[in-house]
Amino acid sequence: EGGVVEEEKTYIWEESIKRIRSLNFLSSDDNKTAIYGINQFSQLFPEHFKAIYLRSRPHKVPRYKKVVKRKEIPLPTKFDWRDKNVVTQVRNQQTCGGCWAFSTVGAIESAYAIKRNDLEELSVQQVIDCSYNNYGCHGGSTVSALSWMNQTQVKLVKDSEYTFKAQTGLCHYFQHSDFGVSITDYAAYDFSGQEDEMMKKLVNCGPLAVVVDAVSWQDYLGGIIQYHCSSGKANHAVLITGFDRTGSIPYWIVRNSWGRTWGKDGYAHVKIGSNVCGIADTVSSVFV
Repeated sequence: EGGVVEEEKTYIWEESIKRIRSLNFLSSDDNKTAIYGINQFSQLFPEHFKAIYLRSRPHKVPRYKKVVKRKEIPLPTKFDWRDKNVVTQVRNQQTCGGCWAFSTVGAIESAYAIKRNDLEELSVQQVIDCSYNNYGCHGGSTVSALSWMNQTQVKLVKDSEYTFKAQTGLCHYFQHSDFGVSITDYAAYDFSGQEDEMMKKLVNCGPLAVVVDAVSWQDYLGGIIQYHCSSGKANHAVLITGFDRTGSIPYWIVRNSWGRTWGKDGYAHVKIGSNVCGIADTVSSVFV
């Protein structure tokens, strides 16, 4: 028995090394391109990784129609909502496919902090357990979650009141909780081909909940993701907190929910402008 397990482990490692080599092969030596290597997911086959961590479901949204304003404020070259202390810490979804809930709650936490100047960690577990139009830890959609919040006017309680269990549980209702955040509205658009408009939306409205194809993120260590990331099939929800256009390759600053040891302190950098990973396909902003 033991020998078989060891053989499989060795095979997985060999496959990982091969995969990482080919990912790094394309990366130019400009010190900016993404670097791939051994991380906490290397011991998983890509199929297993996808089945556990990439559980966001696609959702059709309308194309964004640009509204022409008379006075356009020029975009900053660099902008990050973290600098304004309105973004909560990176969390870890563990083996729960609830990225859609982490992304949505992240956007709501920031919208609330921007408006009320009060940064609170809100309950992701509440969204996982109670959003009846989603599938808990087996997947869901950011847009469905926002639609559920909008329809029910549910109040999200603090994370400390309804903590993360990394599995789907029964929905707890809070009759008279002292504190709760509900949304007044949300907007979800396809910004592909219009990432400059998407930057404006981020600056004007707050962090954006987006859905990406994150298959190659299994091995990501840092740098700017420019290749290896099709806009094939969206499967993972994340939160864009800012962007940086000061260098030769402009990039989005993206908060993930795979803990702080993943990527760059839990964040990824994704090139702006060519819809890398399908990052502009399903973009949601929230109003509280």
